[in-house]
Amino acid sequence: MEIRSTIAGSLPKPSWLAEPETLWAKWSLDGPALADAKRDATRIALFEQDRAGITCVTDGEQSRQHFVHGFLTHIEGVDFSKMARRGIRADRYEADVPTITGPVRRVGPAHLDEATFARRHTKRRLKVTLPGPMTIVDTVFDAHYKDRRELAMAFAALIREEIQALESVGVYMVQLDEPALNAYLDEAEHWGMEAIDAAIRDVFCRTAVHVCYGYGIKANIEWKQSLGPSWDQYERLLPLLSKTNVDELSIEFAGSHVPAGVLAMTGRKDVAIGVIDVATDRVETPDEVVATINSARAYLPDERIVASTNCGMAPMRRDIAYAKLQSLGAGVALANS
Repeated sequence: MEIRSTIAGSLPKPSWLAEPETLWAKWSLDGPALADAKRDATRIALFEQDRAGITCVTDGEQSRQHFVHGFLTHIEGVDFSKMARRGIRADRYEADVPTITGPVRRVGPAHLDEATFARRHTKRRLKVTLPGPMTIVDTVFDAHYKDRRELAMAFAALIREEIQALESVGVYMVQLDEPALNAYLDEAEHWGMEAIDAAIRDVFCRTAVHVCYGYGIKANIEWKQSLGPSWDQYERLLPLLSKTNVDELSIEFAGSHVPAGVLAMTGRKDVAIGVIDVATDRVETPDEVVATINSARAYLPDERIVASTNCGMAPMRRDIAYAKLQSLGAGVALANS
C-alpha cells in the first residue's frame, strides 16, 4: 500500500474573504456576499489540494474565523458578547475568548453545511477538522462548570453529535485538533484520553487526533526555541494516544526536534507525519519531503504513513502555502515511485 497524503486542516484565506496572514481574522464582507465568498474560497482550497495530488482533502477551514471559535458559535451556553482575555496553552500567549455562562448544548450542526458543500465539490476523500475537548476548554473562559474535566466531557458529547451528523453526508474522516495536549501533559493523562474516546464513541467514519506545537506564529516559535534540543512531549503522549480508539495520530515532525524514535510508540495506529514545516516560509523541495518520509520509514511501514503538514497554514502567505502543497504532493509521489 502506498503512502497517503493530507493536510493538518487550514489553508490561508484570500484577502477578499478575510484579513490575510492573521489568526482570528476579520471578515472582509458580510451577509450573502460573505457566504458566497466562503464557498468560492472553499472551491479554491479544494482545487489547490487536488492539483497537488493530496489524497485526503479538507475545506481549508475557509468558513471559520478560528478552528475553535468556528465550532463554538453554534453552541448554547457559550457567550461571544462576553469576551475575556486570558492566557491559553499554559499561558504561552493571550487570547480573547468567549465565556461559558451555562450548560453547553448543541443547537444545530456547526459545520454540516460546509462539509456538504465540500463533499459535492471534490471526488477525493474528505476530512473535516473539529477542535478537541481539551483544546476547547483551554480556549474559553469558564464561568459555569469551573472544572476543566467536567467541561471537557460536556463538549465531548457535543463533538460526538457533530461527528455523527458529518458522517451522514459522506465525510471520510473527522480529525480532533488537540494542541492543548502538548501543553498539559498531566491533564492529558488524567482525563484527556477519556474525553477523546468519549467524543468518538460509536462513530463510523475514520477518526484522527492532531497534536502539534502550534501555528507558525511568534509565540509558538519562541516556545519551541525554549524546549531544547530534544522535544519529549510525544514520548509521554503517544503511548497514551495509542491506547485510544482513534484510527490515526497526526504529529509535527519536519524541521522539529521531535526524535524519530517516538514513532515506535504509536502502537498500530496510522500516523500522519508532518513533512511540511509551517513555521518557515522556505518551501521544501520534494527530495526533502522524501527524506523526512524516509526517517519515518525506519519505524513505520508505508501503509501506516500519511504525509501531512505540521499544523494548519492559516497564517501563511497564500502563494507559499500553495507552493508547499505542491512539494508535499510531489514528494509523496516520489516516495511512492
